[in-house]
Amino acid sequence: MTLLAVNWSALFANIGQFILSFSILVTLHEMGHFVTAKWFGCRVDKFYLFFNPWFSLWKTQKGETEYGLGWLPLGGYVKIAGMIDESMDKEQLKQPAQPYEFRAKPAWQRLIIMLGGVTVNFILALVLFAMILFVWGEERLPVANLKYGVMSDSLAQSAGIKNGDKITAVNGKPLRYVEDLTKGIVLSERASLSINREGRDTTVTLPKGFLSSLTKSQLSGFIYPRTPVIIQSDAEVKYVSGKMLPGDQLIGVNGTYFRFFDEYIDAKKELKNQNITLSLLRNGRDTVQAVVKTDAVSRTGLEQKDVYEILGSEKTQYSFFGAIPAGINYGIDRLKDYVTGIRLLFTSKEHKVSDNLGSFISIGKTFGGTWDWKRFWMMTALFSIILAFMNILPIPALDGGHALFTIYEMITGRKPSDKFMEYAQMVGMALLLGLMLYAFGLDIWRLFR
Repeated sequence: MTLLAVNWSALFANIGQFILSFSILVTLHEMGHFVTAKWFGCRVDKFYLFFNPWFSLWKTQKGETEYGLGWLPLGGYVKIAGMIDESMDKEQLKQPAQPYEFRAKPAWQRLIIMLGGVTVNFILALVLFAMILFVWGEERLPVANLKYGVMSDSLAQSAGIKNGDKITAVNGKPLRYVEDLTKGIVLSERASLSINREGRDTTVTLPKGFLSSLTKSQLSGFIYPRTPVIIQSDAEVKYVSGKMLPGDQLIGVNGTYFRFFDEYIDAKKELKNQNITLSLLRNGRDTVQAVVKTDAVSRTGLEQKDVYEILGSEKTQYSFFGAIPAGINYGIDRLKDYVTGIRLLFTSKEHKVSDNLGSFISIGKTFGGTWDWKRFWMMTALFSIILAFMNILPIPALDGGHALFTIYEMITGRKPSDKFMEYAQMVGMALLLGLMLYAFGLDIWRLFR
């Protein structure tokens, strides 16, 4: 990979969207703790977006609370008086408990405070899903509309899937929408695909190790709807002569003729940094030509028409009140999918933690490289559900760990000692820091690989 091949606009779009999304999620999560703590009369000493070891980028004092912006974008925190948390402030705990301190409150109140963040994240996800369905509706591509079948990359072809195949079922379950294909494959131990190939039915069982290879590619796609190349825009094209128009169909490169997008990619993949001649079909009958210059990775800069528009999609619009239950159901389904994925990490040899784990680098890539508000809010909603689930896990230093100790206290009537809570917090923070460093290391390795 060279610097010339880096799509800098896509990179900065991903960074900007990641920072905005992460800031929203962290702020609202910590607001859940803040509001419930104040509700029960706890003093909140600090409210921070991002961590601030040694110094803060910005801070201000309002009342008893210091609000600030840290420089380490690994999360955020609220420092509640009398609570052992990320700040590891032990001095306050040496003094007798005060009525305004977290440790002085009844166990049921402390439990609500601990669950305030994950509750906000889960509700936020459902609200965002409902908002997305209300504003944009739901658009899906029926498998029946794939009249040209699929185009498959090298990974799919190595598994026995060919260009033009029409996939009709996954593990015996009829496939209705294209969007369900990847989920059906990934959320299984080893998928079997029912395929109609040139009018004949056949079955392709994905080979051992396929899912590992797919997750290593970070689900970047291995099967796509196959379509002809219909021009949408030529804003980025560098012309030498001639002109493309919206609606033109690209049918040839340097005298090599084709029908589909995958064939177009093959025809120009070696034509880097040079002038090439494109043959176009205009108005369904006239053949015209345009000479354009390719870049260092053989891109021409043309933008093709959306697959949904070419093949015809199925779109559902929701009223305001109709979007609410639809958004709730959508969010619960996504949570179920995520929990299934986590379970498979521990039960399936095809799913490996090292293949699925990623840091902010992997997360940033999921925004798609363009500033698309629908995709932004969709990814933010998904991350909100993931954040809620991960934080409720019974691991010290996470909300779930604090909640577990509090539930233990409520059941047994015995409160864990401050010293135990202190050590538990230290162990939990060490585990989380180690996991984050491991995930970051995996992403760096993927970049060089």
